[in-house]
Order: sequence, then structure tokens, then C-alpha cells
Amino acid sequence: MKYINGQKEFVVLSWDDYMRIQEMLEDYEDLKELRRAKEEAKGQKSIAFEKAVKSLKLKK
Repeated sequence: MKYINGQKEFVVLSWDDYMRIQEMLEDYEDLKELRRAKEEAKGQKSIAFEKAVKSLKLKK
């Protein structure tokens, strides 16, 4: 950690530490999006996965 005028200004990290932090932030954003989507879907009718695959003509 680097201080300038007694204030924390920046931190030097290894590339691996930086990438781990990036991944954690991305995971957190994904989790927030999932929670948002689940909240929006409350009360909506759902269909079985097999039926959705068939109706979209997808291969399993």
C-alpha cells in the first residue's frame, strides 16, 4: 500500500491476485444478476425444461 500525504493512494498487486479479484467481482455481478432475474420471475408461469427444448427444436 502506498501512502501520499498520509492518505492511502494505491496498492501494488501481483497479476495472479489481480485476476483472482477480477474473477470474484465477476462472480458477484453474476450472482446479483441471477437474484434480480429470480425476483422478476416470481409469480410467472414456468414450463418444464424438456418441453422448452422440444418447443425450441433444440438438441439435448
